[in-house]
Amino acid sequence: MRDGLLDPRAVLLHESAPDRAAAIRRCGRALVEVGAVAEPYIEAMLERERTISTYVGEGVAIPHGTNASKEDVRRDAICVVRFPGGIDWDGEQVTLCVGIAAKDGGHVPLLAALAEILLDPDRARTLREATEVSQVMKELTA
Repeated sequence: MRDGLLDPRAVLLHESAPDRAAAIRRCGRALVEVGAVAEPYIEAMLERERTISTYVGEGVAIPHGTNASKEDVRRDAICVVRFPGGIDWDGEQVTLCVGIAAKDGGHVPLLAALAEILLDPDRARTLREATEVSQVMKELTA
């Protein structure tokens, strides 16, 4: 995954949320906090989730905005938010959310790179069980 996409400040490993919407808001907030997106992007992430679940398997969801929300993206970025207690994601247990913000089709290579990592059970487990920001940075920038 290319450099600059993951700001260490957007790696939150000890979060909790009462539900899927709160988890998505936390991801969106992380992207806002590092200057990657404008505030309205958070609502677009929730809207995307209402349209189609962003659960991808292995306890991982990849929330992202709608096509219409591209104008709210300042730069391509991801956030990694871990919910050790798990979140009910429409019947699935999610412990890791990787939020994506991307302009102009930038989400396609991002999703492909993430899929490659998450389809490797060992790498996916490393991310799900990470307790140090450095572990996540190493895994996603390797």
